[in-house]
Amino acid sequence: MENVHALIESIIKTNNINNIILSRVRKKDDTNYNKVNVKPVIIKGNLLYQFAYHYTKKVTHNNLDHDDTINELKNLMGNYFKQGNFYTLEADYQVLVSKKGKANIIKKPPTKEKVDLDHNRTKNYILSENEPYDFLIKLGVMNKDGKVLANRYDKFKQLNRFLEMVSDCIEHLDKSKTINIIDFGCGKSYLTFALYHYLVEQLKLDINIIGLDLKKDVIEFCNKIAVELNYNKLKFVHGDIKGYKEIDKVDMVVTLHACDTATDDALVKAVNWGADVILSVPCCQHELLRQIHNNTMKPMEKHGIIKEKLSSLITDSVRGNILEIMGYSVQMLEFIDMEHTPKNILIRAFKKGSYNKECIDEYKEFKKFWNIQPYIEKAMGDKLLSLLNKC
Repeated sequence: MENVHALIESIIKTNNINNIILSRVRKKDDTNYNKVNVKPVIIKGNLLYQFAYHYTKKVTHNNLDHDDTINELKNLMGNYFKQGNFYTLEADYQVLVSKKGKANIIKKPPTKEKVDLDHNRTKNYILSENEPYDFLIKLGVMNKDGKVLANRYDKFKQLNRFLEMVSDCIEHLDKSKTINIIDFGCGKSYLTFALYHYLVEQLKLDINIIGLDLKKDVIEFCNKIAVELNYNKLKFVHGDIKGYKEIDKVDMVVTLHACDTATDDALVKAVNWGADVILSVPCCQHELLRQIHNNTMKPMEKHGIIKEKLSSLITDSVRGNILEIMGYSVQMLEFIDMEHTPKNILIRAFKKGSYNKECIDEYKEFKKFWNIQPYIEKAMGDKLLSLLNKC
């Protein structure tokens, strides 16, 4: 292994590395990682090397300095992996280690150009770049080699941002049974397919997902893709949010960009089902636009564009407050960057089963201040009204 150690020291000491992939574990163990990727990154002006350890159901990351990187690479090649691919500026090196520990190094011409570290602030993506995923290829986000198409890179980032938010929800779901998920207003279903892939293919959970949309051609397209991918527990149904009654218990409700009060109808459905997790990105919040009024706020109300944004914020604040009243812990998160779309608030709610009087008092004062009667209050029905009347 001395020749391998010398190679590692040489390429790291000269800052000559573009990428390293270590694979072919010597002894398979479900508790250990099965692949490691290494990339140079600039963090706070310092050159570090980011190690991505790929396990069966997760990926962890660690940023190491120059010396620790050399020691870790020697350890991984000496004790864990039989193959290493080192991509440098001058050449590509393939390292093959035999069962007896003898290493053979094959040198080839370089295949990759120098990495622009200023643009290599590596994202801890759940869906990795340059790794082909069948559903992304089918949906036209990647080519068959796993390269993200230039005009779909924003979509690729959006999918990863969404899955990051989903990853925080897993602990709130009962994994001892089939988990039922509804995606209202699924559209072309990039996120629905990504959700299925992540939960079923990567996390190996028992999941049943239904996508719902009003466009028949979209539903037919999505069902066709699901069949071609052998996603057996993913189906798409034509119908609206308010009238959907085909299932009695749903564990997770997703509603992305459901227009105006359709978001409220989806939230009402989720609460009535007792969903453990709700993920909602509201859209076109017009309902309260003509209602909101407070003399003190006239400087904001007299400008249409400001009043429209104000109405959206008030509407989503009401939704979050009512979910808290109905026994949910609520977070407001940024979904995607502002330059891509202004619809960037995601409501993430986890069922906790209790409410507090403070939330009800806040809601009543908020309504009074803005002189509003929100649609969601009436749509939520008698249970909410009884809680409001008690306090």
